[in-house]
Amino acid sequence: MGKLIVIEGLDGSGKSTQLSLLEKRLKEAGKDCRAVSFPDYESNSSALVKMYLNGEFGKNPDDVNPYAASAFYTVDRYASYKSVWGEYYNCGGTVVSGRYTTSNAVHQTSKLPENEWKAFLDWLYDFEYNRIGIPKPDKVIFLDMPVEVSQGLLDKRYSADGGKKDIHESDTDYLDKCRKAALFTADFSGWERISCAENGKPRGIKEISDDILNSVLELYKE
Repeated sequence: MGKLIVIEGLDGSGKSTQLSLLEKRLKEAGKDCRAVSFPDYESNSSALVKMYLNGEFGKNPDDVNPYAASAFYTVDRYASYKSVWGEYYNCGGTVVSGRYTTSNAVHQTSKLPENEWKAFLDWLYDFEYNRIGIPKPDKVIFLDMPVEVSQGLLDKRYSADGGKKDIHESDTDYLDKCRKAALFTADFSGWERISCAENGKPRGIKEISDDILNSVLELYKE
């Protein structure tokens, strides 16, 4: 088996940027790797995810229960594993992923009462890693960005490119609940947390990338 490293974080935390940097810097360090990202919007397997995020099953995230919503994303990951990167991973390759099962853990857990969080996470990890059979990550790095900082970054991004926030990104109450659930999930699941803001402002991209790279390189020492 290879290595699976996941970059996770709430919307606006810089996951895509840090994923790209991690892939580049690992290759520069002589480590062969491939990057994937979820959802895979270029694949037909993401059709239900796109319908969900576009509000076709309800205008609010809570309109779709966490078990159903999780299944939409799981199918997309399974299809990608079987058709895109599974053979490479199973032959010993390193895969770096932007989001994964971990996103279900963050976003869908937040829809439930706190006393149900642990049971949902136990169900989710068993469903995806044991029942469905996609690989369990070797390391998950959670980019911890306060909602008020990430919203400022998202506003700048969409103002520049004319994009539109999806039902998750536009619901700040939902994102506040997600961050609370994410911090619980990170501790429960043994993820590594890297702070992406300091004194109410984003940390430097290179500074965060250094922290991520140093953490990931520890896997190669084992």
